[in-house]
Amino acid sequence: MKDFGKAVRAKLSEAGCAFLRRGKGDHDVWTTAAGKRLVVPVQIKSRHTANGILKDAGLTKAF
Repeated sequence: MKDFGKAVRAKLSEAGCAFLRRGKGDHDVWTTAAGKRLVVPVQIKSRHTANGILKDAGLTKAF
């Protein structure tokens, strides 16, 4: 099964989003350029979840 975690974090970085801190469990907290906070799992097994995170950040689908 493919892991989309690294690819999602790379897309967020390219879009100007910034890593804030580690969250509870295996989640990271990111912020968008507009100031919106996102909770991103370290391991993302579903492309639907990966695309949902990108959508929440204001980006287009990539997977």
